[in-house]
Amino acid sequence: MSTAAKQTGCIFCSALELLDHPDSLVVFRGQSNFLILNRYPYNNGHLMIAPNDHVANPADSDPLVLGEMMLLCQRVIRVMQEIYHPDGFNIGMNLGRSAGAGIEEHYHLHIVPRWNGDTSFMSATADTRVIPEDLVTTLVKLKPYF
Repeated sequence: MSTAAKQTGCIFCSALELLDHPDSLVVFRGQSNFLILNRYPYNNGHLMIAPNDHVANPADSDPLVLGEMMLLCQRVIRVMQEIYHPDGFNIGMNLGRSAGAGIEEHYHLHIVPRWNGDTSFMSATADTRVIPEDLVTTLVKLKPYF
């Protein structure tokens, strides 16, 4: 994984432009949405589903786009259960800066696998996350399922 300077522009649109490059972290591209690994994950397998179109709010998307997003979410859950066997999931969106959106201009759905005891003192005391699997390994594991 390259350590480039902070990217300008939309990270989701840029990832689609580099679809076949491993640094894009795109796992799958559907008709209306794509699946991408979070570059700064909370846990192994932290994925995001984003629409192919640059849209800030799901209220502005066609219902077919939202339907495909939920079908992809369902598929991600099943794949994660098969590969990683998590105890649960956090699934959600942050819309708008006041809601915690780091990227306001292109909405996306986070899917974070969770395991009993997966939090530790590291994030509370050192603002550090321990991720035992690198992103390229996760990408290679997931791609065949999509």
